[in-house]
Order: sequence, then C-alpha cells, then structure tokens
Amino acid sequence: MRPGILIQHSRQPAADSTLVRSDAAAVLGVIGRSRWPRGAGAGDFVDLTLTSWWDLADHPLRQAVDPVAVHAVRTFFVNGGERCRLVGFCTESADDLTSDVPSEGPLSAVIAHLRGLDDIGLILMPALAYLPVTVDRLGRAEVAATPMILELLEHCREMNNRFLIVDPPAELHDSALIGWAEGLRERARESASFGALYYPWLNDGDDMFPPSGAVAGLYARSEIEHAPFGVRWPPANQALRGVTHPSLPVRWRESDVLIEAHVNPILTQPTRGVLVWGARTLSKDPRWRYVNSRRIASVVAEQLRRDSEWVVFEEQRPELWEMVARNVRARLDMIWGAGLLTGDQEGTEYEVQCDAELNPPEVRDAGQVHVRVRIRPISTAEHIVIDLRLGS
Repeated sequence: MRPGILIQHSRQPAADSTLVRSDAAAVLGVIGRSRWPRGAGAGDFVDLTLTSWWDLADHPLRQAVDPVAVHAVRTFFVNGGERCRLVGFCTESADDLTSDVPSEGPLSAVIAHLRGLDDIGLILMPALAYLPVTVDRLGRAEVAATPMILELLEHCREMNNRFLIVDPPAELHDSALIGWAEGLRERARESASFGALYYPWLNDGDDMFPPSGAVAGLYARSEIEHAPFGVRWPPANQALRGVTHPSLPVRWRESDVLIEAHVNPILTQPTRGVLVWGARTLSKDPRWRYVNSRRIASVVAEQLRRDSEWVVFEEQRPELWEMVARNVRARLDMIWGAGLLTGDQEGTEYEVQCDAELNPPEVRDAGQVHVRVRIRPISTAEHIVIDLRLGS
C-alpha cells in the first residue's frame, strides 16, 4: 500500500441473498382484444421482468398493454424502484374487469401465476381507476372496480407477504370518497390490512395519472435506502419524483380528515415538492393501522417460512423442534437488532414455541411441524401471533 492511503472499513450490513425483499412490484395491465398476441385468448397473459424503464421502452409489450400500466412502470422506476414485473392479461372488454366474481374471469390465471412467484412484494393495477363510478342522490358511490380490488386484497392476504396499492377513481372526492373507502374496508374485513389507498391523482405538467406507480416506487426507494430491512420505515413524508402537482390541491386541514378515514393524502409542501402524507392501511384494527407494521409482520413471517423450508425433509421428533425453535430465535434476534421489533433487550418481547403441545401425533403423522411466534413490531402496541405450518 502506498503511504498516506487510509482504508476505512464500512459498517453497512453485508448483502444476504437469503433475506426477504419486498420492494419488487407487479404491475397488472390489460391487453384489449384488438392487441392480443397472435393465438392468444381471454385470460392468457404475458409476464415481463424489468430492472429499468429501458427494458420496456422498446419492447413490443409496451404497445400491447394499456398505457396507464406502462406509465405506472415508468413512474415506479423514476421514484427509485429497482425490480418490477409487468403482467398483461387479455380481456374481451371492460366487462371482464367489473365481474362480481373476478376469480372466475380472466384474472384467475394471473392470480394463479402470481402465487408461484417469490419475488413480489407490491401489487398495483392502475387501470381499475378508470372503471365507471356512479354516485346516488345521497352521495353514495358505486365503484365498478371494487370486486377486483377485493380480489387482489384477498390474494395479498393469502400470500401474506404482499401489499396492494389502491388508486381511487379520478372523479371520486370528499364524502363520496370517504364513504367508498369505508365500504371497501367493511367488505375486505381481514384482508383490509394488506392494502392502502392514496388520493388524489397526480400530474406531470398536463399529464394526469393514478398515483399507484409513483407510490410503489416510493415504497421501494424507502426499503432500498434503509436496507436490509427497510420495511420498518413508513413510506410517508417523502417527495414523489416525476410529479409537478396533485390533480387537486389537498389542504393540510383536509389531510387530517382523509388520514382519519384511512385515505393517505398526497399534497404539496413549499420547498419540498409533492409529498405522500400518510401511511395507513385500509384496516382500522390497531395492530394493522400502519403500513410499516403490516409489512414488518409479513416480512418476518415470510423470512421465517423460507428459513425453515428444510424441515420438510426431516424426521418429526423433539430434537427437530428444539432445532427449529433455536433457528427461529436466532433469526428474530437479527430482526430485532435491525430495529423491526420492540424490546429494550434481545428476546424480551418475542417468544417462540415449538413443542409437543403444538405438534400432537396427528400433526407429526401429517409430516408437519407447527411453530408459534409472538412478536410486537415497532409502531404498534399490540402483540401479533404468527403460526407457521411447515412441511408437506
């Protein structure tokens, strides 16, 4: 080494390919009948993996998928996203998107495909924001996209490691918007915590578009900048890129009303730009009120599941239970050290159970190992129980 050169070792955590990431987005787009690929039919889909906007800029799929999905991909990368999948599926007409049972329509094959992917943490479908809306004389809104939104929320709950970013219809405002959001929460029930609603639409000059693509990029940017467990940071109080102004101005007083209704406002702050000013899920359950609390629990559960996949090949015995419990505690110690869990000291506010009580003979005969984990993520006063069912 030459004299005068000082080597400074970095204290940043080393990259670990085994750690769960939840910053990759799946943008669901629609391929209209006139643009179906040759030989395609209703429900067929195309899945394109992207690591930058330029992967799509000159790709033939750009001309087939609806323009708003393509725009969402661009704003995702502009706002700091690094990984994205554009999934375009073929539809006969807009009626395919307004069915009361979306799981029986063209979306069913896409949902089945998404179940087989491990790298998706965020889901958005901005085309839904363009579907019809009717408001009656009492100000109650009927939104044609609601069944599809509920289907996607249920998918996120089923997978347990995904989060839906919901766009409002462009013409839905004030009490009609709040009433629709309340109805959406009631109908979603347990899956409501797996999604968040952002309002209003955004503008880049004269170009107006739904906010989900830019917001998903902000989610990804926040997670990447605070790696390896950036989900602990709420995706709020941060500026959006590639945006000149919200389509409608939201005043600070109005933002309090929206946040109370679990609608995350997007507003302008002088010198800082256009900000996301809320981080609430659609759920009013205190455990899942905040986006980062829901996503922390999802990441922890998915991390423990992936860490324990080897169990399927092992003989079910007490020694195995002790080994599994020890490995789970070690991972929780690491997650606590990264700041995702509460507690003044390691292990004080999380528990692991894997014993004969959880694994009676019928469970062992089924080739399974059951583990119960009790944690309290930051930003919540409630403890959360995660039940892992490992094995066949």
